[in-house]
Amino acid sequence: MTQEERMDVEASFEDTDLEELTARLKRVFDIQDRKYGFPAKTYPKCFVGSEAVAQLVKEGIAIDEEDAVRIGNMMLNAGVFHHVLDEHSFKNENLFYRFISDEDHGTVARKPDGSAVSWADFIAPLTSGKDQVHTLQPQIPERDPNLASFSQVELEAVGTSPLDEHNTKYLDLLHPKEWVDPKAKSSYNLVVIGAGAGGLVSAAGAAGVGARVALIEAHLLGGDCLTVGCVPSKALLRCAKAAAAVRNAGEFGVNVSGNVSVDFGYVMERMRRLRATIAPVDSAQRYSEKLGVDVFIGKGRFTGKNTIEVNGQTLNFAKAVVATGGTAAVPNIPGLKQAPYLTNASIFNLTELPARLGVIGAGPIGLELAQAFQRFGSQVTVFSRSDKILPKEDPDAAKIVENSLRSDGVTFAYNVNYKGVESRGGKAPVSMVIEDDQGERTLEFDALLVATGRKPTVKGLGLEDAGIEYDERMGVKVNDRMQTTNPDVFAVGDVASKYQFTHMSDFGARLVIRNALFFGRDKFSNFIIPWATYTEPEVAHVGLYEKDLEEQNTEFATFTREFADVDRGIVDGETEGFVKIHVKKGSDQILGATIVGSHAGDMISEITVAMQAGMGLGKLANVIHPYPTAAEAIRQCGDAYNRSRLTPTIKKVFNRLMAFKR
Repeated sequence: MTQEERMDVEASFEDTDLEELTARLKRVFDIQDRKYGFPAKTYPKCFVGSEAVAQLVKEGIAIDEEDAVRIGNMMLNAGVFHHVLDEHSFKNENLFYRFISDEDHGTVARKPDGSAVSWADFIAPLTSGKDQVHTLQPQIPERDPNLASFSQVELEAVGTSPLDEHNTKYLDLLHPKEWVDPKAKSSYNLVVIGAGAGGLVSAAGAAGVGARVALIEAHLLGGDCLTVGCVPSKALLRCAKAAAAVRNAGEFGVNVSGNVSVDFGYVMERMRRLRATIAPVDSAQRYSEKLGVDVFIGKGRFTGKNTIEVNGQTLNFAKAVVATGGTAAVPNIPGLKQAPYLTNASIFNLTELPARLGVIGAGPIGLELAQAFQRFGSQVTVFSRSDKILPKEDPDAAKIVENSLRSDGVTFAYNVNYKGVESRGGKAPVSMVIEDDQGERTLEFDALLVATGRKPTVKGLGLEDAGIEYDERMGVKVNDRMQTTNPDVFAVGDVASKYQFTHMSDFGARLVIRNALFFGRDKFSNFIIPWATYTEPEVAHVGLYEKDLEEQNTEFATFTREFADVDRGIVDGETEGFVKIHVKKGSDQILGATIVGSHAGDMISEITVAMQAGMGLGKLANVIHPYPTAAEAIRQCGDAYNRSRLTPTIKKVFNRLMAFKR
């Protein structure tokens, strides 16, 4: 029986009381007078355990024999039937059982409160009517209500520097100096605007199944992830982690003489070298020559419902994908636009370490870079307009991250009202006037990083001419199949999704290929989406948060394992953090999980796989993990769930069984 079939069976019995269930089972069980022993004795109105097990499975009441035995024992304990000779449990054996009602024409079994025992008392449904979970995607904070009025960083204007051998190689691959566009074909199966993760996967996937594809990019192929996002930031974080490890080596008996200093110029050079090493996979040449995609480098603009113009050529398409992403949004703080501020688009151009760095914004980008620069040697201050950091994350996890950054030396300012920014002739230093919990004060920095969110890139695309609805705050309007208000145009990635992650752009593009080219009806809401913030410790999450479950009135249970109680965490000296898993009350269906710890981003995948495959937390307890590993914490949460199933009633059954065996 499939999980869906099991859900249907259980849902049909959710409100069925024991009297109705007993009547059904009496119809399907082979009840007759049976003989046993020598000389033979007749036992009236009995059924055989092994035969009953087979019928429970056949009728779809049980998933398998093991499940049938579990159900039988629950029914036995509820007073539905009993063994005719001895007081012991229900077994898949040639043993005689008899319904209580066939003995004394009795009554429906009652619970201690006097109510009738129902099917739901001993079979936990996977779904439960009113509070059924329709999606495992959490509610995350809305984009800033003033985002539409924020200015938007133009990547082309920021540029790439310094033009050393690494950046020269990188630019030659992603935006060749003298690229010659192909002559446009008469028509295309798919035209993609934007060559970030979503656009590249859309183009490569469609070309791979034989479609004629055109790809348009105005700036650098590879998008934010390769150029000013995931790749360069993680390269810096790795260097920062190494610096912290050396400084903290004394904890492990490793003595380091003298001061630990960071060669910031080398750190940034290493980042540029690694970025250029990865760039060939996203290069214009690879997509053109190896994948057979027509690559146009320039600004694309819709000129009709099925036409796009780029560099003077018109591309006719059957289907199109908008994958233009987003760029840093700059808030309307007085004087900020006249100051030499940084964003994620420009911070990777630095060659000198700022002595004092102010970070406006306490989300993932701001905190990752704040911790890195603090470890490099800057004195960093993080500003938050609210009273917390990482607003979408589990509050317990965010607090651990805050404590870690504080131990590195980062300072925080909360409930900030930005009064203004001042600079002398548009050069450093930069002064910030703020009002916060400490009152009004002025702080001076050598550099200021703006990390206040991202704004979707929708302007100048001619979306109106194609009948595509959008707004500057939320981006392109799409339905659950990522289809815009123009049925021939889809949108994917940061320009159309609140989940602004590279992996979501990737999988969103796969969905779009199926829906646009193969008449698929895949839904974005069916995705189970994990993500991670790569501070130290990392924070990773998948599924629903506690607040989501409470808002949905979904009953749930939470199982938590602290790394302070995990052997690997103890010996590694990484005891700060935990694994927290939420399951549906009465079942082991995983609804969501948060991990905060050294390798949280890697560990969350085990839980994501389980959720995707419909594997419950109880089953994860049966997965053997190497010892000692941090991932044992996941298995131990499964152990805790299984222990929770040992209710007083079931313990009583087990005690009787053990006594019988002695």
